[in-house]
Amino acid sequence: MSVSTEAAPSLAPSAAYSRAAGAVRLTHELVTGEAWDEIIAGFDEACQEQMHVFAQSRWPGVVQEPVVFRRNGEVVGGTMVMVQRLPLGVGAIAITKWGPMLRDTAAPDADELHDAMIECLIGEYAERRRMMLSVLPRAALFSPNRRYDALIRRGFRPGSELLFPDRYIVNLRLDDDGLRKSFHQKWRYHLNKSLKQGLDFEHATAERMEDFHMLYNAMTDRKQFPDHSAYGTVDELMTMDPEALRPELFFVRKDEALVAGAIIFKAGDRAVYLYGATSDQALPLRAGYFLHWHIIRWLRDNTCADWYDLGGTDGFQGLHQFKKGMVGTAGVIQPVPPVANYAASRFAYLTGLGAFAARDAFHQVRRHVDGWRNPKARPDQERRAGDTE
Repeated sequence: MSVSTEAAPSLAPSAAYSRAAGAVRLTHELVTGEAWDEIIAGFDEACQEQMHVFAQSRWPGVVQEPVVFRRNGEVVGGTMVMVQRLPLGVGAIAITKWGPMLRDTAAPDADELHDAMIECLIGEYAERRRMMLSVLPRAALFSPNRRYDALIRRGFRPGSELLFPDRYIVNLRLDDDGLRKSFHQKWRYHLNKSLKQGLDFEHATAERMEDFHMLYNAMTDRKQFPDHSAYGTVDELMTMDPEALRPELFFVRKDEALVAGAIIFKAGDRAVYLYGATSDQALPLRAGYFLHWHIIRWLRDNTCADWYDLGGTDGFQGLHQFKKGMVGTAGVIQPVPPVANYAASRFAYLTGLGAFAARDAFHQVRRHVDGWRNPKARPDQERRAGDTE
């Protein structure tokens, strides 16, 4: 299937941009969705949100425009741009989440390559097509977030921000002894208890997805939490091509019973925890500690990833404590920065801001409704709360 280009018949003729990008000169081109997923499978910064298979299922109402950047004919990066038309035909927003991505983050001119890709996007979407360009960089491993700072210096303005932006990221490049020493004392205590419960860890194939669905659905029925996640995309992800982008499936058993499971994205330099599920037996068995201990070791021994991103907390203090203890002293807790917005015209900027304001208001109302229906769904974590052991 070719990428829809309803909102844009084509990109501008392949062009080189060099302003604010030093001597780096890039060409850019639009590719099909299938070609895009094949290309990014080898990127250091490959991530689920940038995949064609994921985006077409998660955001069916937007036009996907996968843009590949080349230097001297060689692919150096790319980004999935999602073009969202605004009501009444007043314009459109070009959005890239966790992009643009570099093929090689260790390149000596990685920052300059990123800046050059941004210049291409500005030239194409903000200047030629008169859209507001919205870029959401991923959380940096260390402060400050250089990419976000570079966007602000280039003239982007801060926009919408996640209510609980912190991401909890585990260092995968430690031996078993180093891992144990890194965990916070209470997390290590619960892990030791779990290792005495007679649990078994299992790496499963996509044919076992029905087992995970049963575990996940039973958990959501038990907790009665509203599920606004992208869980409906997992079946496509687990069988997609290329295989390198397929997530991995893991289970924990107690005797013959499944008590916990997880789906993990493992491509690129940063593995990501996508979905987890537990039975009501999992808590007393401390199965979550057992599961993540083995996942961390499996990722270390079977992938090129250096880091394991546990995601956020959605504002729940219990998740904060669990993930913070696992991150320990060797990992990092870093925020996703606000959306960075750029427009070449005031009209495009104001209409784009209005669209984001409407979206943010909708999510705020939905959070209140969810909390009213089920008080347990109300966040109980203070923003930037002080941590306790």
